[in-house]
Amino acid sequence: MKKQKRDSQERAFARGYRAGLTRRSKDLAPEGPTRDYWMAGWRSGRSDNWDGFTGVSGIHRMII
Repeated sequence: MKKQKRDSQERAFARGYRAGLTRRSKDLAPEGPTRDYWMAGWRSGRSDNWDGFTGVSGIHRMII
């Protein structure tokens, strides 16, 4: 069974979210057309980190 390739914008958002949640620097954002989506995910992840949604309490918010 083939896997459908996920949308690159969705993937960039998810990677940015994980980076923000784990307190990584926004300087790691990729260059190119997906940068805005990565940064949006990063901001969302940082916000969730500040609100305490880390570990098990934040797993329901994580995009896989």
